[in-house]
Amino acid sequence: MRITMLVVALLLTATVQAENDDEADFVSMFNGEDLTGWEGMPGRWHVEDGAITGVCNDDPPCDVTHYLYWTEQKPGDFVLRVKFKLVGGNSGIHVRSERRPDFDIWGYQADFAEEEEWIGCLYQHDRGAVVKRGYKAVIEEDGTRTDERIACPEELLAVYNEEDWNEYEIVCEGSVITLRINGVKMCEVDDRDATFARDSGLIALQMHAGPAMKVQFKDLRIKITDE
Repeated sequence: MRITMLVVALLLTATVQAENDDEADFVSMFNGEDLTGWEGMPGRWHVEDGAITGVCNDDPPCDVTHYLYWTEQKPGDFVLRVKFKLVGGNSGIHVRSERRPDFDIWGYQADFAEEEEWIGCLYQHDRGAVVKRGYKAVIEEDGTRTDERIACPEELLAVYNEEDWNEYEIVCEGSVITLRINGVKMCEVDDRDATFARDSGLIALQMHAGPAMKVQFKDLRIKITDE
């Protein structure tokens, strides 16, 4: 019995150590108390229960899509981990993006929404779905592409916790962007498009125009791997 308990203790210790090692070199992007280091449309974002929170309903209505920008850096290669919860509507996490007037943005978005089609997809303005959930794509400089199915898109939804907390991991390494939700790969793209591909830029959180919604983000952390 003592030997068994010792083995269990050692296994638990090893698991905790592995998790700690996996988080090594990550830095926090959010202090859990206020929006220091972030910039967004006045009155539209606040901190609630230790999470960055955006709410829209009849007052104020969701009449325009807007974004909360991380102002500290514009990284290129990195691993970003964010816990998020969405109730209604549509949201996402922008990376390698460019600021536009009136708190708008242009760039890559790790998508999630009430509509299942967009959960775990990589989206970009002008192109729509750069790569869909369950697929790996290669996009050449002239925009031609090949897509390979790597998993069943419907089965991947099983890992998503509707109206509850999930974790997005966004890995940008050179021209390759990989999305994972709750540790499971959703999609991957090697984007070399000469017109639309981007190798660095803003990170931002989305509040989408449309029906009433509430979106929250916490435990935002990043490991920047730019050389």
